[in-house]
Amino acid sequence: MFLDSGDSGSAGSGRGGARLRASVPAGHASDPFACPCCANVFSEVLRLAEVDLGHHASALTTRPEVAAPSALVMNAKILTMNESAPNADALWIRDGRIAWVGRFEERPESASAEETVDLRGRFVMPGFIEPHMHLPPLALLDDFENIGPFRFDSTKEALAHLGSVARETEQGGWVLGRQFDPSLQDGPEALTRELLDEVSTDHPVFVYNASLHLAYCNSLALEVAGITAQTPSPPASEIGRGADGEPNGVLKAGPAMALVARHNPGLREQNLAESCLEVFKRANRVGITMLCDQGTGLFQGPKELELYQALRDSHRMTARFRYSLGHVMAAAWDQTEIEWGQGDEWVRVTGWKIVSDGSNQGRTGLQRESFLGSDEKGMAYIEPAELDRAVEERLRQGWAVCIHANGDAAIDRALSAYERAQALGLDPGGCRSRIEHCSILHDEHIERMSALGVSPSFLIGHVHYWGKAFVEDIFGLEKASKLDRTASCEAAGIRWTLHSDDPVTEMGPLRCIENAVTRSMWRSDETLSPEECIPVEAALRASTLDAAWQCHSDHEVGSLEVGKFADFVVLDADPREVAPSSIHAIEVLETWVHGESVYLRGA
Repeated sequence: MFLDSGDSGSAGSGRGGARLRASVPAGHASDPFACPCCANVFSEVLRLAEVDLGHHASALTTRPEVAAPSALVMNAKILTMNESAPNADALWIRDGRIAWVGRFEERPESASAEETVDLRGRFVMPGFIEPHMHLPPLALLDDFENIGPFRFDSTKEALAHLGSVARETEQGGWVLGRQFDPSLQDGPEALTRELLDEVSTDHPVFVYNASLHLAYCNSLALEVAGITAQTPSPPASEIGRGADGEPNGVLKAGPAMALVARHNPGLREQNLAESCLEVFKRANRVGITMLCDQGTGLFQGPKELELYQALRDSHRMTARFRYSLGHVMAAAWDQTEIEWGQGDEWVRVTGWKIVSDGSNQGRTGLQRESFLGSDEKGMAYIEPAELDRAVEERLRQGWAVCIHANGDAAIDRALSAYERAQALGLDPGGCRSRIEHCSILHDEHIERMSALGVSPSFLIGHVHYWGKAFVEDIFGLEKASKLDRTASCEAAGIRWTLHSDDPVTEMGPLRCIENAVTRSMWRSDETLSPEECIPVEAALRASTLDAAWQCHSDHEVGSLEVGKFADFVVLDADPREVAPSSIHAIEVLETWVHGESVYLRGA
C-alpha cells in the first residue's frame, strides 16, 4: 500500500520496541514504518502539540437543520443501476428520497407540482462510493501542498512549486508539502535539508513522503525544533544524519517526525473537524456521495467518535460516512459500548479492521515466495493464532470483519481465519466480511472466497501507478499478473469493489474505473494482464451498488430506486460511450446528496 523506507524489517525491535508493542493487541506487530492503516503515524504529533479532537469537535460550527428538498429532475439520461429498470429520464425527489423514477411522460400526477430541474440531456447515475480511505489523516493534511508524482514528474519541479508557495507565505508561516514519492519521481531518493533550504531559508519547510512514515525538513525547521547532532533519536524511529553526524533533514517514523511537526503553528490554528468537512467537499468534486474510513481510532482512539458525532450534529455533511474500527486499538474499543451498525444514514460504524501484513511495493506484504532480488518474504503484522482469535471474537460480536491482506501468504492466512470461523458455525460471508486490497490472488484464493461469500476491495491504483515496478522490480511478470484480478472475481460471481486508499492515491472514482477497464501502466505502453480487464458496466456497478453493499448501505444508496436517498452525480458524458482511456477525463458537473446539490462545477 505504501512504499517503505527499506528498513522496516527491523520494526518493533531494539530500543522502544517493547513500549510500542504494549500499545497493540497481543500477537499483533507494531511496525513504526507502516502506513496509517496499521500505525499511529500522527498520534504522537497530536499528543506533543496538545491537539484534542474532542475540543475540535466541540468548536465545530453548525447550521440549522432544514427539511430535505423536493424536486422533479427531468430531461436526463439516467442509469439507475437497478437491473429490473436500468434506464430512465426523470426522477422525483421528495424529502431527500426518490419517490419515483422512470419515463417523464409516465410521471405521477402529483410530481408535476414540484419544482423542476432540467438537466438538458446530461448523464446521471448513482453517486460514487469510496469504500476505503482514511478521513482523519486527510483532514490533517488538508493544508499541505500536494507535490506528488501525479502533479510533478520530477523532484526539481516539485521543489520549484514549493518555492513559489514559500514566496507567497507570510513571515513566520510554514511551507508544507505531502505525497513526495521518490519511487515515481525523477530525482534523489530523499529530500535533505540542503535541498529544502533551496526552497526557503526564511520559512520552516516540512514535507511528508507519500508513505507518511518518512518526512523531510529544512535547516530552519530543525533549528525551530531544537534538533542538533546531540539530539537522540526517539524510540522506534530515527533522525537521519549525514557523514558528519549532523541531522540531514530526513525523519523516519512517527516519533521522529513529531519532534518537528509539533512546532507547526497550523496544527493549533486548524480545526480538524472543519477540515473533515473540506474532505467531504473534495470528494463531492469527483462525484463521491459516501466514503468509508478504514482504520478509525489510529489518530486519537475513541475521541475520533466525538469528531464523527460533531460532523453529524453540524448538519453540514455533504457526503455520507461509514467507518471501520482499527483492531490495533482493540483494548480501547472494548472499554466503550460501541457495537456494529451504530449510527444513522449519515454516520455509521460498519466494520472491524484487522491489518495482517504490509505493502507489496514496500516489500512488507507477506509472500509465499521471496521478492525479486531478495530472500525476504515480507512481514506478518499479526500472528495466525491471534488473527484466528480476533476474527472469531469479532464475528461472534456481530462485526463485519475487514482484513487488510496484500501478499499471497497474507491472503492465505485471512481466508484460513474465515474458514475456521465458518467451521465454528459463524458466517463471515453473511456478515459481508471483506479482504482489503486483496492484491495477489491465485486461482485457489478466488475459489475459497467464492465458497465463503467473502468479497475483495481492490486498490486498483496498484495496477496503474506501480504495475511497471511490480513487473520489473518486485515480483516479475508471472506473479505481478495476479494483481487485482477483477475479471476473474467477476467470472466467479464474487462482488468486488475499487478504492483509492486516499492518501495513498487520490480519490477519483472515474480514474479508478478507467484503471480497472484498461489496466494500463503509468509510464508504459503495456497493459498488465489484459485478461483481467473488465467491462465499464461492471466497474460502474462496483463503484456504486456493490460498494454500497460492502458498506452495508445498499438498502439506502447505490442505485436510484424508490425509497432510497437521492444521492446521484451528473456527468458530462456516459462512461460507457467514451474511449476507455478517456474515462478519467469525464467531468463531474454536479453532485447531489439527500436531494440537495452539494457540488456544481464552476459555482
